[in-house]
Amino acid sequence: MLPLRARALLAVPVSLMLLALTPAASPAPSTHSAPAAQPTDALLPLLVAQGGAPAAALLAKEQSGDGGTRYAEAGPEIARADHFRAGSITKTFIAAVVLQLASEHRLKLSDTVEQHLPGLVRGAGNDGRALTLRALLTHTSGLSDFTTDTRGLVPLTPVQAVRIALTHPPAGPGRYSYSNTNYVLLGMVIQQVTGDSYATEAERRIIAPLRLTGTSFPGSRTSLPSPHGRAYTTGGSDITALDPRVAGAAGELVSTLADLDRFYAALLGGRLLSPYWLHEMTDTRTAHGLYGMGLFPVKLPCGTTVWGHNGRIAGSYVRTAATVGGRRVLTFRVNTTSIADPGLEPALLAAEFCPRTS
Repeated sequence: MLPLRARALLAVPVSLMLLALTPAASPAPSTHSAPAAQPTDALLPLLVAQGGAPAAALLAKEQSGDGGTRYAEAGPEIARADHFRAGSITKTFIAAVVLQLASEHRLKLSDTVEQHLPGLVRGAGNDGRALTLRALLTHTSGLSDFTTDTRGLVPLTPVQAVRIALTHPPAGPGRYSYSNTNYVLLGMVIQQVTGDSYATEAERRIIAPLRLTGTSFPGSRTSLPSPHGRAYTTGGSDITALDPRVAGAAGELVSTLADLDRFYAALLGGRLLSPYWLHEMTDTRTAHGLYGMGLFPVKLPCGTTVWGHNGRIAGSYVRTAATVGGRRVLTFRVNTTSIADPGLEPALLAAEFCPRTS
């Protein structure tokens, strides 16, 4: 459920790792793609051969020109329509809901955590009276990441997750420090402001209007909707069944390749937020250029900047990136917790979004 933070092409803030074991043996890759093969399609099998994933898949969409939609897969037990755990991509949904509430004047980004959740954030030098919602959204609150303690193994209530984080002193004030605790708190703020859960608000505001029929917040449901393949730890153990409360508002989401493409295209295309609030979401100054609000930028070697998020949770790693305006978007995933070769992700992004020369 953790994003790879963007520094140049790629840097990695990782906090949710279940096991650090040797990647499972990879099956011989096979690909199925549109007739005109693209560079990303050629790179995809490397996520299996070099990245240690049992299988990988991608779906790319271009809304203008003759790009159309392109799908490719490598390895068995993976398909275009599969449901999978999307990890920290949940954060983009949560941030969008918070910004919609701000646009409706139901909260302000300058509000303190204390105003919405009085008395909750206290202890070990942490003080909700000094933390704003903007700090939560941009990961500059300094709050400890509760998954550092739980390793993503323990289903928790939101209050339990926050209390674990509050046993640790905060990081330096105003410094970017990725923490799942921030978004657990934002989920609680959404409920305090609206009277409904973050899942209900996201479904009403995002999932239903965009017709994301494969996307859901499973709560405590450990099974994936059908159809779905299998999910594996980096050691090769089957972890398809998982209690999403190990992540909550920081990484609970279940989705599909097509839905994530549609969501990020709509978000960056201005269908969910006004230009003012979309600018706020993509303003990285608070986080020193590393993160906006539920989104982070990556500047590719060709000069193109793409926006999106990644998601890492036990048995699933997902990455979505889109151009400014959302006209071109790519989502790829593997059915294991992480990619053994970290260079494959920036190579895929560059292959998709940088112009090719003959």
